[in-house]
Amino acid sequence: MPQLSDLPSTSPGDPSWWFSDAMRAEGNEPASPALNGQITVDVAIVGGGFTGLWTALALRERAPQLSVALIEASLCGCGASGKNGGKVHGYWASLAGMAANIGADGALAVARAGTRAQDAIRAFATAPGRDVWWREAGNVRVAAAPAQDAKIKLYADTAKRLGVPDSAQPLTPEQVADYCRSPVFRGGIYLPEGANVHPARLARALRKAAIDAGVSIYENTPMSSVVAGSPNRISTPRGEIIAREVVLATNIELAKRPEIRAHVSVFSSYALMTEPAPDKLAAMGWNRDEGIADLRMFVHYFRKTADGRVLMGSGSGPISFGGNTQDPSLTTDRASAARAEKGLRRLLPALADVGIAKIWGGGIDVSSDRLPFFRTVPGTRIHYGCGYSGHGVNPTYMGGQCLASLVLGVKDEWSSLPLCTRDLPALPPEPFRAVGGRLVRWGIIGCEEAEEKSESAGFAMRAAAAIPKLFGLRIGTR
Repeated sequence: MPQLSDLPSTSPGDPSWWFSDAMRAEGNEPASPALNGQITVDVAIVGGGFTGLWTALALRERAPQLSVALIEASLCGCGASGKNGGKVHGYWASLAGMAANIGADGALAVARAGTRAQDAIRAFATAPGRDVWWREAGNVRVAAAPAQDAKIKLYADTAKRLGVPDSAQPLTPEQVADYCRSPVFRGGIYLPEGANVHPARLARALRKAAIDAGVSIYENTPMSSVVAGSPNRISTPRGEIIAREVVLATNIELAKRPEIRAHVSVFSSYALMTEPAPDKLAAMGWNRDEGIADLRMFVHYFRKTADGRVLMGSGSGPISFGGNTQDPSLTTDRASAARAEKGLRRLLPALADVGIAKIWGGGIDVSSDRLPFFRTVPGTRIHYGCGYSGHGVNPTYMGGQCLASLVLGVKDEWSSLPLCTRDLPALPPEPFRAVGGRLVRWGIIGCEEAEEKSESAGFAMRAAAAIPKLFGLRIGTR
């Protein structure tokens, strides 16, 4: 029998708290009509989340003569874009891993592109008439166990080595307490580039902006098939789109495609939203709007909301076999939901008696080197973007710009980024990928939980956690 602490206080399920709130805020506006019949456009976009919507807006801005249609299987923003933590930042926090994978110059290029994306998202989010809860105060990464302390030095040393010391500023325990007090917080690192947003409200605002810009949006319109050609043909249950250019922006669904399958695994992440508790946040000294995360590999990420709630997420959800996007464990796994709740109670014990309003889960498209990639299917005019690896709000703007450049066939600052040009390492084939990934996940979760108790994990767990490094893989390494 499971222990009480191993059970979440509420079962996970859709929709996310974010999406329900966003739909209420806009008065439950009716969905755009489903596609019925045949249409012909210059560009067809499949997917109504951040990537698809940013791509549509970029194309309308950069090539207004092009006709653009977008189809979404359900409602715009109800998938990954409306489920994530709403933490907005680029890649300065990822310099060490990127430098190891794509070199120092490539890492700096991606990080600087992320800053351009941050500026653009800020401009969109703060435009008059948009209430997407944009709050900008940077990010704090905290060591919440002695074993996490060494990562602070890695952040700071990498930033200094690459000539950008201000991008990662070490914090003493006393300085961490100035941001938020917790008995388990130790030292930390302050990352100036960072904001929080209501992700579903942002997605819905992007939908409205795209419609206003002349994009034809069809909701409740899943893609049945796409056939490459001159032109391409997209089939839907009740219609067809004929388009010279196609953009596939369907998140984990892309893991099924043969040219992508070798480079993406489908993981999952779970998040919860508390009831409002502004007085308790004030008592903790959490008076500013920075987002916070610990320094685990399967990170806990948390932030406040505009109405005094706390979102706590845990990136430790199950891994699907063979990229199965319909695996119910991606959205209904109670053990993963419980880990998010236990993370809340451990990291922020002042919230021990605060109720949980909602818990939800969702699939994550984790690339083989933890960076997204944007490509054109060879010999076609079908373009795609995926591999955000749980770091999607800021990079989806970059993705929209990269995909727009691929559609337009231009070599520019976006299409020249390593996100579009680097060689992608391959992941092990199935069944080794899922079985091995699940073994590694078990080992890492066990090791990190033991470290938080100042204990040593058993040999089997430590051996399992070491597998990725042993085989030279770029994901799953601690």
